[in-house]
Amino acid sequence: MDPAVVLVLGLCCLLLLSLWKQNSWRGKLPPGPIPLPIIGNILQIDVKDFSKSLANFSERYGPVFTVYLGMKPTVVLHGYQAVKEALVDLGEEFAGRGSVPMLEKVNKGLGIIFSNANTWKEMRRFSLMTLRNFGMGKRSIEDRVQEEARCLVEELRKSNASPCDPTFILGCAPCNVICSIIFHNRFDYKDKDFLKLMERLNEDTKILSSPWLQVCNTFPALIDYFPGIHKTLLKNSDYTRNFIMEKVKEHQESLDVNDPRDFIDCFLIKMEQEKHNQQLEFTFESLVTTVCDLFGAGTETTSTTLRYSLLLLLKHPEVAAKVQEEIECVIGRHRSPCMQDRSRMPYTDAVIHEIQRYIDLIPTNLPHAVTRDIKFRNYFIPKGTNIITSLTSVLHDEKEFPNPKVFDPGHFLDESGNFKKSDYFMPFSAACQAVA
Repeated sequence: MDPAVVLVLGLCCLLLLSLWKQNSWRGKLPPGPIPLPIIGNILQIDVKDFSKSLANFSERYGPVFTVYLGMKPTVVLHGYQAVKEALVDLGEEFAGRGSVPMLEKVNKGLGIIFSNANTWKEMRRFSLMTLRNFGMGKRSIEDRVQEEARCLVEELRKSNASPCDPTFILGCAPCNVICSIIFHNRFDYKDKDFLKLMERLNEDTKILSSPWLQVCNTFPALIDYFPGIHKTLLKNSDYTRNFIMEKVKEHQESLDVNDPRDFIDCFLIKMEQEKHNQQLEFTFESLVTTVCDLFGAGTETTSTTLRYSLLLLLKHPEVAAKVQEEIECVIGRHRSPCMQDRSRMPYTDAVIHEIQRYIDLIPTNLPHAVTRDIKFRNYFIPKGTNIITSLTSVLHDEKEFPNPKVFDPGHFLDESGNFKKSDYFMPFSAACQAVA
C-alpha cells in the first residue's frame, strides 16, 4: 500500500478516536467551549495570558467548566467559592497532583511537588516535620534568615548607592537560606559553583513559564521527538541533580546519626531506618528530587516577591514611608527583625500581603487531580481528571478586594488600622491561609 495512503488512513483513525473520546467525556463533565479534534481548545486560549482566557470562559460557562488541552479534559474552578469547596471542603478528593508531562519526566513521580498518593504523603510529612524541628536544638530557620538578611544588606551596600540590578542578589539570598538548611552551609555570592546553580535555576524558571513548555505539556510526544528549549531544561535538571548528589556523598562520609546537621543528614538517617520497608519511599533518587523541589519552591517564589516588593515601594513612596516609620518605631536600627515583631507591625504585614495578592505570582496554581470519582456541583468528575484552580479569580475578587487591580495595603487593614485576615488570600493555593 502507498505510504501516503497509510498516513492518511492513520490520521483519519486518530481523528475519529479523538472525536469519540471527546464526545464520550463531554456528556459527563461540566460544560465548556467545544474542542477541536486532537488539539482541543488550544486555539481558543491565549498561551501568553492563560488566566485571562479562563476568566473569559468563566463569564460564559460559569465557575466550573471544562477545557481540553489537547485530547485531555481539564476541569477549571473559577472564583473563591468553587476553589474553596474543592481545596478546603473536599481537600482529600482534590489532593491528587495533576499531570505535567515535562516535570514528570524530570521528577519521575518522586519528591513533594509532583508526586502522588503514598509517596507524596511520606515526603510531605517527613519534610514538614524536619523543617519544623529544624536545628535539632541548634540554629533555627529564623536565625538563618536573619544571618542571610545581614549578608544581603552588606552586598547591597557595596553598590555605594549607585544604580544596580538587584535581581541576582535577591535570588541568592533565599537560595542561600535553603542551602543552609539542606547543606548546613551558605555560599559566598561570588562562589563559582553557587553562581552556576543560580544561573540554571533562573533559566529553568523562564523556560517553565514559556509558551513552548505549555505546548509540550499539552502534546507530550514533542518532548522526546522534537528539539526546543525543553532540552535545556533537562540538561539543567541533570546538572542540579549531580550537584546535589555530590553533596549527599559528602554527607554520607561524615554522617553522625546522633548529631544530624541538616535536611540531608535527617533524610539519610530516615533511609537507614526504612531500608527494610517493602514500600521503600526513602531512596537516594527520592532525596535528590525532594531537595530539588525545596529549591524550586523556595527560591523563585521568595526572590520574585522581593523584587516586586522593591518595585512597588519605589512606585508608591507614601507606602514605603509608612513602612519605614513602623520599622523605626518597633525595631529601630540596632537589631534584626524577628517573627515576634509581626504582631506589632500591622501596616507592614498588610503591605506584604498586598504585594503577594497584587502580583498574583501563581495565577492558575499547580494542577490538581481528583483522587476518586466525584460528584461536584451536580457534575461527574472521573478519578484522575486534571483540575485547574484559578487563584487570580480569588486574589482579584472585587467583592473582597475593592479595586483589585490597584495596589492598596488597605485591603488587609480594618477601620482601626489593625491587620485584617482574609480567607481569599491564596497566593500559593489554599494551604497558605493557615500560614497567613
